[in-house]
Amino acid sequence: MYDIIIIGAGPAGISAGIYAVSRGRKTLIIEKDQVGGMIGKVSTVTHYAGIIDGETGETFAERLKNQAQQAGVEFAYEKVERTELGGKIKEIITDKNHYRAAKVILANGTTPRKLGIPGEAELYGKGIGMNAARDAEMYRGKNVYVVGGADGAVKEALFLAKYAAHVNIIHFEETLGCIAEFREKIAKTGNIKLILHSRLHAVYGADRVESLEIADERTGAIETIADPGCGIFVYAGAVPNTELYQELKLEQGFIVTDENMETEIPGVYAAGDIRKKNVRQVSTAVAEGTLAAIHAAV
Repeated sequence: MYDIIIIGAGPAGISAGIYAVSRGRKTLIIEKDQVGGMIGKVSTVTHYAGIIDGETGETFAERLKNQAQQAGVEFAYEKVERTELGGKIKEIITDKNHYRAAKVILANGTTPRKLGIPGEAELYGKGIGMNAARDAEMYRGKNVYVVGGADGAVKEALFLAKYAAHVNIIHFEETLGCIAEFREKIAKTGNIKLILHSRLHAVYGADRVESLEIADERTGAIETIADPGCGIFVYAGAVPNTELYQELKLEQGFIVTDENMETEIPGVYAAGDIRKKNVRQVSTAVAEGTLAAIHAAV
């Protein structure tokens, strides 16, 4: 029996764990993959106050993990298969154990959205859906395509430009949707090309991407590009990991909370990207984890 169980070990979950144990609560974080969540897989971490020079997603995640362990947070690396949140005692059933707690904080974030285009499933991990931090070296001197125009996509494009011969950013809007800092860096990077008002329409190949189709949003015209061995990195938004939480009120799949991060079910809190909100940054996730833990510890 735990005082507080936290599902998810991204920045929100780790922050919640640190604050919960600081208040004397017996705390468990359940994580199916690795500490850091999605931020642990990015090439670089920017704008968060206090990061070290050259901070990568991997180094940031490692520091999160070390701090939580030193604080006394307990970890279980298991997959949550079922939750029963409505009662006074919350039940969390994983692929290995059955846990009980007085309070639960849901902080298991989101999963990158797939495009759902022809060829994506067959070539996923074989040239499309690649991870820039992990796979950039594989595309040294080759061409890569980055799908997306928001901050995350453009930041990864800038990182890939250090390795690839050419980086092509495919974005469906007329202009990039990233912050000014990134737009300025793009303009100064000679091997980055913008393919705007366009969408990736299809990919073709067997064991690798051989060609791709790009559709023009203005005209509907489809251009076929032969580019054997290229890499395609997709940053097309994310889907909240809320499929297990049907007891809760969801809006567009995201969990609704009050200002204390508590849901409509007493004793159940949510923090980080899994929440319904407008801004999704590491800093906001950490703040929400802090609030959720402080209120759950009362």
